[in-house]
Amino acid sequence: MAPCVVLLCSLFGVLLGQGVEQISIEDCCKDGQKRGNDNEECASLPLISGSNTCRIVQEQCCVTVLEDNMCTTGINMAKGQGACESLFTNTCETKTTKMCCDCCLLGKATQEQGLPCDHNLSVGYQCGLVSRACCVDGAPDNQTTAKTELPNKDETNDNGDNSVLSDQCKGKCAHNCVGNDTCSCFKGYKLKPDGKSCEDINECLLGASNCRGGERCINTEGSFRCQREVSCGTGYELTDNNNCKDIDECESGIHNCGPEFECQNTQGSFRCLPKVKCGAGFIQDALGNCIDINECVSQTSPCHRGQICINTVGSYICQRNSVNCGRGYHLNEEGTRCVDIDECKGPERVCAGHGCINLIGSYRCECETGYIFNSISRVCEDINECRHYPGRLCAHKCENTLGSYQCSCTTGFKLAADGRNCDDLNECESNPCSQECANVYGSYQCYCRRGYQLSDIDGMTCEDIDECALPTGGHICSYRCHNTPGSFHCSCPVSGYTLAPNGRSCQDIDECVTGTHTCTVNQSCFNVQGGFRCLSFECPNNYRRVGETVVRLERSDTIRCIKSCQPNDVACVLDPMHSVSHSFISLPTFREFTKPEEIVFLRTTVPAYGSYHLGSYDVKFDILEGNVENAFDIIKRVENGMYVGVVRQVKSLIGPLTTVLKLSTRNLTTQGDSGQNIINVHVFVSEFWF
Repeated sequence: MAPCVVLLCSLFGVLLGQGVEQISIEDCCKDGQKRGNDNEECASLPLISGSNTCRIVQEQCCVTVLEDNMCTTGINMAKGQGACESLFTNTCETKTTKMCCDCCLLGKATQEQGLPCDHNLSVGYQCGLVSRACCVDGAPDNQTTAKTELPNKDETNDNGDNSVLSDQCKGKCAHNCVGNDTCSCFKGYKLKPDGKSCEDINECLLGASNCRGGERCINTEGSFRCQREVSCGTGYELTDNNNCKDIDECESGIHNCGPEFECQNTQGSFRCLPKVKCGAGFIQDALGNCIDINECVSQTSPCHRGQICINTVGSYICQRNSVNCGRGYHLNEEGTRCVDIDECKGPERVCAGHGCINLIGSYRCECETGYIFNSISRVCEDINECRHYPGRLCAHKCENTLGSYQCSCTTGFKLAADGRNCDDLNECESNPCSQECANVYGSYQCYCRRGYQLSDIDGMTCEDIDECALPTGGHICSYRCHNTPGSFHCSCPVSGYTLAPNGRSCQDIDECVTGTHTCTVNQSCFNVQGGFRCLSFECPNNYRRVGETVVRLERSDTIRCIKSCQPNDVACVLDPMHSVSHSFISLPTFREFTKPEEIVFLRTTVPAYGSYHLGSYDVKFDILEGNVENAFDIIKRVENGMYVGVVRQVKSLIGPLTTVLKLSTRNLTTQGDSGQNIINVHVFVSEFWF
């Protein structure tokens, strides 16, 4: 909060009698209308009079303004959007807006159907007025009768809304001008605190959008749009209304069907159907060719017992079977019967070096250790110990070898002395990391020192962190940030500031205390943020100074000149001016200005709402000069039963800048001014925010 200067200004006058100023009913209504335009709570307005009648008028005039504004918003929505679905919540705030929106849609529907606008439906007085107004407003010029006026509204303006074109406020409003010299905004905007400008409403933040599930709301100027968060996937495309539509690959020609096929579209894909159909006894391959079916293989016993099957193109034939010996037998020399074949004595080594035992119609192999006889293939096969005894032979990985097996370890381990178990491998011994390495069971982890971060590419190299480029880099240092390997440092402006002990903030140097100023003996040194000022003041004619010149001025110091008239100087005596004062304040350049800052207090000794014998007594505070860019205002309030003038900064000022606010406090009675004091506040705005 900005530093404040407190001034006690003595007001001259004599307490005379008591009395209360009467406030008219019109003033009570104007106050209620003003507070309604400021969107204040009508049920708890600050009273401007002790009269119960005034309180009622205040509240009702305030409620009328709010209801008119809400009704105008509903009518504009009906005309602009043609729907009222966004008001479905029907809260207390949107009840009147939704009623006017619905009734305006009723009037528009009446006009579109060619029905008379002056219907007799029992929809209520205000709804009937809104309906007739929207009906008449939408009719062609040659069919429009006398326009129906809304309560407390003039005719619509050129934009087609129900804003009032008041000569008193025309040109003052950013968008629309409504009754009682009040501004309103177009749909999608809201009125700023200044009562004139309009700013965009973030419907996404307020939850006022109608985006569906899977869609993300994106705010735009005066509106919003919905964007699908998940893609439609292969075979689909996104339409303008955020829906997924199937892509017809056949129609668009992006399929890969060959010339022998025709394309058939499916949801999200397509099929290639052969153009040529194969006949019986054939099957079609992937290229569309017709391949003969071997019925002798594909069918079970296609021929009768005693017959053999012979395949033909597109079919098969059956022939009578001759003498045929089964496996393990052969015909005798006469060719009359089948006899056993001794496979163990044949030229082929059926057991491939293993023992062989002949059997009737077959044989069996006596396999060596590490092998097992396969009764189907009738050979000795290697026993896969790793498959037969999973997890028993090796701790990690088992690799089968011919007649045996071998153990190995996964990455990060080494084979133990027993050849079966695995011990952890300390990878850090080979220095794989650029800075710090921590061995973990079966692996390792690289770490970086403070000010560095691990590379996303190899996970081992440490890279310098540019703290000044981080999202929070703008707030690390008050003034400027300088990156260094593994760290950073802050700096301050060349003159007027020094780096604080925390190494980040900039502290103002008080040149008046350190003695580094250049003020003369006839001047007073006043410290400002980032520098100093040498000040000297002379009192005007017929005034004398209170106090002596000090070497160093504080923010709470005041240089005061009291009126001191010469003898027989009647003009001086009759002059209502009593004193001229000088005070001083140093302000920063506000980086973010969110609300008024109270910087100067003009305290009086006049009781609030007090009166004297000959009439009422009051105090008036004014800013006479020096209000740069209207950045300051002055308000009157009551503290501890006394009137106080509060000077506020209401807009940000960019320094360096110097101005003198000339303030006036006047004592008012029914007979006129009884006294006036001038306070000159010397304002010094620094170049920086700190």
